[in-house]
Amino acid sequence: MHIAVTGASGLVGSALVPFLTTGGHRVTRLVRKSPGSQEVAWDPAGGIKELSWVEGVDAVVHLAGENIAAGRWTGARKAEIRRSRVEGTRRLCESLARLGRRPKVLASTSAVGFYGDRGEEILTEDSAPGGDFLARVCQEWEAATEPASRAGIRVVHLRFGMILSPAGGALKKMLLPFKLGAGGRIGSGTQYMSWIAIDDAIGTISHALGAESLRGPVNAVAPAPVTNAEFTRVLARVLSRPAVAPMPAFAARLAFGELADALLLSSQRVMPTRLQASGYRFQFPEIEPALRHLLSQ
Repeated sequence: MHIAVTGASGLVGSALVPFLTTGGHRVTRLVRKSPGSQEVAWDPAGGIKELSWVEGVDAVVHLAGENIAAGRWTGARKAEIRRSRVEGTRRLCESLARLGRRPKVLASTSAVGFYGDRGEEILTEDSAPGGDFLARVCQEWEAATEPASRAGIRVVHLRFGMILSPAGGALKKMLLPFKLGAGGRIGSGTQYMSWIAIDDAIGTISHALGAESLRGPVNAVAPAPVTNAEFTRVLARVLSRPAVAPMPAFAARLAFGELADALLLSSQRVMPTRLQASGYRFQFPEIEPALRHLLSQ
């Protein structure tokens, strides 16, 4: 296949592109800088600049968006998070809809933040959305693909949980304090964490491109979500370190503001119902084997 990818230099994209090219696919990166070889310029505010260069691509993977965990959520930062995801997705999809030979499928990332803080409730793709900032952004983010859907492109919204990789994201940030014996649960530790190993994140994207039965929201999470306390115990055990330095909820809020409630203290117990029904088989369905693989332990 000929596959166009936005966000190719990010945590997921930098693993996805070599996976695809090794598998024999041709990849064109959609980039915001001056394009080089096998690259096409695009802009979240204006879409794809040279449509003819992506004419006839078979599939598009849309990974680009402002990092929601990069800092405290000021008013300006929240506006940028929303703009990068919602406006950027809409402009991309408007560009794809104008192509004479359109891609057959668009795999566009979303997040389990769609569901908001739901405690112990088991969540599937049919569950109602939440009402906080991140949930509203996810709803608008998914709705922004409508131009592509109207143009006959099969759109899959991959609602990712926490993507585990030692190369970046939450796991990388946890490693140093845990290795120093300064890790611990956050808040009560009873909040559920829906996660997915980077290997399965890549596998899920590849599967979504080829599984024609998949359309609309798809929970891209492992089938065994864990509480924060359980995750903490397992990570400490894998690293052979104690986990005796919990972070109280008030301290998390003091350090991270609104972001703490949305990403650290909220609970989403999400199941990959549609993904499994479509035949996807996880390489790492359980947290301890996943962490031992990722951390070479």
